Amino acid sequence: MSRIVVVGAGTGGLPAAYELRRALGSGHEVALVNRSRRFQFVPSNPWVAVGWRDTDAVSFELGPCLAKHDIALHAAAVDRIDAAGSAVALTDGTQLPYDYLVLTTGPELAFDEIPGFGRAEHFTESICTLDHAVETYARYLEFLQDPGHIVVGAVQGASCFGPAYEFALILDADLRKRKLRHRVPMTFVTSEPYIGHMGLGGVGDSKGMMESELRQRHIRWITNASVDRIERGKVFVTEHDANGTRGPQHVLETDFAMLLPAFRGIDPVAQVEGLCNRRGFVLIDEHQRSTRFPNIFAAGVAVAIPPVEKTPVATGAPKTGYMIESMVAAIVRNIAAEIAGRPADATATLNAICLADAGDNGFAFVAMPELPPRNLTWAKKGKWVHLAKVAFEKYFLHKVKSGNTDPVYERYVLKLLGIERLQS
Repeated sequence: MSRIVVVGAGTGGLPAAYELRRALGSGHEVALVNRSRRFQFVPSNPWVAVGWRDTDAVSFELGPCLAKHDIALHAAAVDRIDAAGSAVALTDGTQLPYDYLVLTTGPELAFDEIPGFGRAEHFTESICTLDHAVETYARYLEFLQDPGHIVVGAVQGASCFGPAYEFALILDADLRKRKLRHRVPMTFVTSEPYIGHMGLGGVGDSKGMMESELRQRHIRWITNASVDRIERGKVFVTEHDANGTRGPQHVLETDFAMLLPAFRGIDPVAQVEGLCNRRGFVLIDEHQRSTRFPNIFAAGVAVAIPPVEKTPVATGAPKTGYMIESMVAAIVRNIAAEIAGRPADATATLNAICLADAGDNGFAFVAMPELPPRNLTWAKKGKWVHLAKVAFEKYFLHKVKSGNTDPVYERYVLKLLGIERLQS
């Protein structure tokens, strides 16, 4: 009998636990470790932050769902990983020995890297977690009583740009519905070298499409930007030239600001000697396995992926839902193979496929593979993307709540886009 511990119950970890149980059968133990007892669908956070969703619509209790599939839930944070001894210590005192460890932890949010950044001083809001989004909605309701300037974007070192664009455009749509848009100047601040870069070096005509969209919605932008510090009502931004040299400085007035932070690995993972790079992301081989510890696998934001290209201001590469699903599928096949005495030879298909909502329309981006040169790259816009993302939210939540997750993105998103044939 083998014991498999999965850490993190997000869009990678929960499907990983289900798929491991299905692949391995009842003769092996599968345990899921998560700080919260609830699954939270992170892609819906921009909607939660403007009141278009509530918490019950985008989350559910993990315990009853996991129990149906004989998966143990440990609702506690990880305190320490003993990689040499193959054990995980939790903050509630539980010790979990393992034969295989799967890390799908997501990131630690590096708010501390910029003075005044984050919710501690309440100078900026966040949509990175469901709790953050709920608090952001409460702050947004206050803002609506006396509207003013809004700043949205992603700071230097960020790798997740899609939600920043989504939130800016959703705010615009919501304010127009409330007949308040004319009272709210909005500025988009990003470390990307140009609008629509997305951490991917652009996708099709994403630059032209996104610039046109922001211009149409009267959203100013500053690219190649680093945020120097944040004070109450002010965001201090420096523009850089193509060589990365500091140039014009801006002091942006703001009454409501949401800036996505850079990510790093969570402390218990980052502190394992030899497991991670300097940012705390797990170093893996082509089979999603740690380059140092062969019984540790990782997927999603937790893994180290190099930037697509060098940019004047630091940007990272995003890990999108389809990519995470592919990583998880490879991990499950490889662990099952090793337990059966076969070599682990499955690899992930690192394609970036994204449906980005814009409130009343949306954008679909496809980059196959994520790192150029690519076999396919395009971007499309339309009301259909907004409707597709709404439908996908319901589809995904239903699937992961029921335990049927194989393979959610490939059967929905790729079919929707008409490109499933490219996956053979």
